[in-house]
Amino acid sequence: MLFSSIPFLYYFLPIVLVLYFAVPFKLKNLVLLLASLFFYFYGEPIYTLLMLGTTLSSYIHAFLIDRFRGKTLSKVFLCSSIVTSILVLGFFKYSDFFVSNVNALLKTDIALLGLALPIGISFYTFQTLSYTIDVYRGQAKLQKSFVRLATYVALFPQLIAGPIVRYTTVEEELSHRKHSFENFSYGVNRFIIGLSKKVLIADTMSALAIALHGMDELTVGGMWVYSLANYLQIYFDFSGYSDMAIGLGRIFGFHFLENFNYPFISKSVSEFWRRWHMSLGTWFRDYIYIPMGGNRVALPKWIFNTFVVWFVTGFWHGADWTFIIWGLYFFVFLVMEKFFLQKWLNKLPKFASHIYVTFVIAISFVIFSGAGFKGMVSDLSAMFGGANLAFWSKETTYHLTGYAIALAAAVFGATPALKNLFAKLHNNKESCRVLNVLEPIFHVVLLLIVTAYFVDGSFSPFLYFRF
Repeated sequence: MLFSSIPFLYYFLPIVLVLYFAVPFKLKNLVLLLASLFFYFYGEPIYTLLMLGTTLSSYIHAFLIDRFRGKTLSKVFLCSSIVTSILVLGFFKYSDFFVSNVNALLKTDIALLGLALPIGISFYTFQTLSYTIDVYRGQAKLQKSFVRLATYVALFPQLIAGPIVRYTTVEEELSHRKHSFENFSYGVNRFIIGLSKKVLIADTMSALAIALHGMDELTVGGMWVYSLANYLQIYFDFSGYSDMAIGLGRIFGFHFLENFNYPFISKSVSEFWRRWHMSLGTWFRDYIYIPMGGNRVALPKWIFNTFVVWFVTGFWHGADWTFIIWGLYFFVFLVMEKFFLQKWLNKLPKFASHIYVTFVIAISFVIFSGAGFKGMVSDLSAMFGGANLAFWSKETTYHLTGYAIALAAAVFGATPALKNLFAKLHNNKESCRVLNVLEPIFHVVLLLIVTAYFVDGSFSPFLYFRF
């Protein structure tokens, strides 16, 4: 079930809200769990059992880890938990990738399994892993209630496309959380903003990217605008989903951490990754990079640690060499910034640093979105004038003219300028009173516009569903 759909907005969510706030607190987790299982079952009937099985495995392993704490068996059960989770993820997500590469390397003809990828498996696997690892480390208490643990894993606001919510983030709120009109109001407004970012901006940028990439005759300039539109689409799609998840979580009393912090304004690739998909970056930092030694090691070991993290980061995103290349592409820039590039960037004017980052990131998401290795090479070649492409054409002008206002709005919306403006207005008593009246009206209008898109029959899937 999509957040950006009539069934979710006007049937599922209202019913869940009524039931949730009608029952006493001791039943609220059960209501959320049943609602979340139905939400997942609506799109993945069979794989609902897989998610529950993964949760049960983590629940049992955590009990065993805690039962034998301080003994060798505790580490054995931790390793068992990690291996079990990774094997399940690997089987469903990467089986055909490995088989196809074996076939290509050894000239064999092993049949592909053709398994459908369970929605959200990459996200909930990392959440269950964080739980058992943190229990082993003593950073999280053992959760004795399966309902509470299953609620954490299956919680529908963040189940299928993140952010990756650590167990320690919501550990206390699973047992004790406060509900208030302020939280509810904030959650609704945040959800509507996220929904609008997805439907009104991300989907429009998708249409522009498709139009430019699908021209009869590609142009170099058109491909660069395509790369920018593609980057903006991915940003507003994923950050919009994160806004919706954070908003829904707040409605139900959960405080999820932010997942994006205006990465478009970054002045280096290192800064970009401190602002982009922060829940994933901190997960890899805390559960892979630091346990390997982080940066407190000799230089060759640090390079190796960084290589591993970015190889895994790329591979986590998908079972294709393009994703691995995408991850290693960032590894190269991060190492260069570490050695010398950051010093040069610090001497440049801010606008030059922004141009550098935009250039690097725009190329990265062309790699990310490439239709296989050949498609990626073809797109990159076109961006740099391969196949003697013209720089511009009338068709390119036609598409850019048609989306110019939307593109400018997307670029502006990717910066904190609007947020800063509203913050200043809220600090003024008179303007604050006006905003308190206008903001609810604005949010209602946005919701009505988005609903009109749904009624018109627009299908609006999220990009990160495939991960």
